[in-house]
Amino acid sequence: MSVTGAGTLGVPRSTLADTVLERLTRAYGAAADPGRAVSMRAYMKDVAPFLGLTTPVRRALSRTALDGTPRPDEADCTAIALRCWRLPEREYHYFAVDYLRRHVGRCSSALLPVARHLVTTVPWWDTVDALAAHVVGGLVAADPKLTADMDAWIVDDDLWVARTALLHQLRYKERTDADRLFAYCLRQSGHSDFFIRKAIGWCLREYAKTDPEAVRAFLARERGRFAPLSVREALKNVGA
Repeated sequence: MSVTGAGTLGVPRSTLADTVLERLTRAYGAAADPGRAVSMRAYMKDVAPFLGLTTPVRRALSRTALDGTPRPDEADCTAIALRCWRLPEREYHYFAVDYLRRHVGRCSSALLPVARHLVTTVPWWDTVDALAAHVVGGLVAADPKLTADMDAWIVDDDLWVARTALLHQLRYKERTDADRLFAYCLRQSGHSDFFIRKAIGWCLREYAKTDPEAVRAFLARERGRFAPLSVREALKNVGA
């Protein structure tokens, strides 16, 4: 992978990616349902065109496309993800997210710029949230030095980058850096966008499953700084 300019990533050569993309486009294309595609696109606020594949169908086709393929290395993961993202239909993006989730443990911290590219290209919650919790979160867990990148992402002007920083610890449970989580929530507490306010509530609600008293105490001190939506979401399962 080479960084060739701001937001531009080179796609590595990958024989595996050639095979996977050829199989995938053939399988997905043959199963496309144009009628369902219209309603799926409308549900996702016209963020991207769809082929009209339901999740069970898409995942079955994906398994078939991957049948017999070898385990990827990082270059393969990068190539498959970036090449899928260059295709317009959203199902290819979903495939890329699923593939990275499955193989993130085979990748190094060098994949983070790729993840950021995916987060900021055709962004919407349907891809961003899974990338945040399962790909970016996995990379940071494996290489704690990447917390410095998360500290930069939380103040980024791009709301999807900031949302990713908020959500990257979503699956950490007892491994959560609570001080960093609370600091991130406070840093974005005044944000006006629904997706940031919702993410604040979500990450606090998820951590409350591990340490409800810490979340209650945090909001008892800082409640006035947060939008009602964030507080309501955070305390949904534990009460005030």
